[in-house]
Amino acid sequence: MPKSNLKHFLHLHLIVFIWGFTALLGDLISLEALPLVWFRMFLAVGFIYIYFLYKKKKIAIDKKAWIKFLIGGIIIALHWITFFHAIKVSNISVVLVTLSTGAFFASILEPIFFKRKIQPLELFFGSVVILGLYVIFNLDTDYTLGIIYALISAFLSALFSVINGLYVKKYEPSIISFYQLLLGVGFVTIFLGVTGGFHSEFFALEVSDWIYLFILSSVCTAYAFIGSVKVMQFLTPYTVMLTINLEPVYGIILAVLVFPEKEKMDASFYIGAAIIILVVLLNGIIKNRKEKAIQKKQISL
Repeated sequence: MPKSNLKHFLHLHLIVFIWGFTALLGDLISLEALPLVWFRMFLAVGFIYIYFLYKKKKIAIDKKAWIKFLIGGIIIALHWITFFHAIKVSNISVVLVTLSTGAFFASILEPIFFKRKIQPLELFFGSVVILGLYVIFNLDTDYTLGIIYALISAFLSALFSVINGLYVKKYEPSIISFYQLLLGVGFVTIFLGVTGGFHSEFFALEVSDWIYLFILSSVCTAYAFIGSVKVMQFLTPYTVMLTINLEPVYGIILAVLVFPEKEKMDASFYIGAAIIILVVLLNGIIKNRKEKAIQKKQISL
């Protein structure tokens, strides 16, 4: 691997490691999921806007884009709310493994949005993932609610990715992210305002919470997003996809190191987790080979 590509490859691993760290911050921050997401999105929008000012980037968009990005913003807000809520009622390891099912929700949603047939292999892999989840479900009923919220979060994540697959053909990824975060936090703000969620105690956070929120919004959201877009310019989609699928592995390792007692799981969990993660990786490898074969045929024609 050339030195330049190695640098970007290591940078990508750092970004995925940071994403894995996001779950730990969700556990460490004392806030409930809804205010936690509001602070994350609000601060992240500020950091990305400062980045745009530094780069002197134009961020004007057309009227139709506002509606599109509002939908994406609401979806990503709900994804994060269910994600952090799952962590609060369960634990990091269970949530991250369950979140890996997002790739298979995408396999079902993608044909609907892009008007293609569902592949039998995708349905088979989806069945194997369900088997892995069944093994984990048999762990303990204490984790059931966390798994349900994590499955909802995984579905929303897949929906968000598929929709952005349509948007990215017309808009820059950084612009998409900025407006989706902006409109997403606007949606959460209206909801909190209507339900009386804003009060004096809402902003009276512990110093540790402010520190963790700063790291979550700046490093784990603004920086990680901008960095992930940059490395995609230098690495193949295959390399990026496989590396991102390592997020639950990094996250679980971190969780076990930081919360050894809370994250200590039964052997059946690791069997179920291994089934899901291996299938996700295998699915990515097969899809990449198919795409390469299609590209070769197109070139030969």
